Amino acid sequence: MPVDPDVVADDVPARRTRPVHLHWRYIGLVFAGGAIGTTIRYLLSLSVPTVDGIPVITFAINVVGAFALGWLLAGLSRGPDQGMRRVVRLFVGTGVLGGFTTYSSFAVDTDGLIVASNIAGSIAYAVATLLVGALASLAGIALGTAINRRASGGTR
Repeated sequence: MPVDPDVVADDVPARRTRPVHLHWRYIGLVFAGGAIGTTIRYLLSLSVPTVDGIPVITFAINVVGAFALGWLLAGLSRGPDQGMRRVVRLFVGTGVLGGFTTYSSFAVDTDGLIVASNIAGSIAYAVATLLVGALASLAGIALGTAINRRASGGTR
């Protein structure tokens, strides 16, 4: 058996298949999901004002996205990355959640707080986003793992 997952083993000499990121179908899934996630984030950012200059919606979006991504990927880990699992991972995980979450806005918002001479707010915002986001991701992974165990009768 070949070790490289991109190599197909048959009775014929091994041939290389195109990597996932070169298939137009998968590129389209990521593109469509990203457009949806970005649109949702944009609409939310328009609807929620900052609180004392702190962009609470960017914080909330990144924390919710970290949780959802942890939950999704733990849930998808029950089997190989192929078929519907791959479609969901690329469309929802890379696309929707990748477009929904926003490290660039987080960085710009943090810089904006510094420019506005709100150094304490900038530090608090940056540290809280990183710590709470990491904890949310771990919570999502824990939930996804618990669901996997329950679904497989506690054997996983």
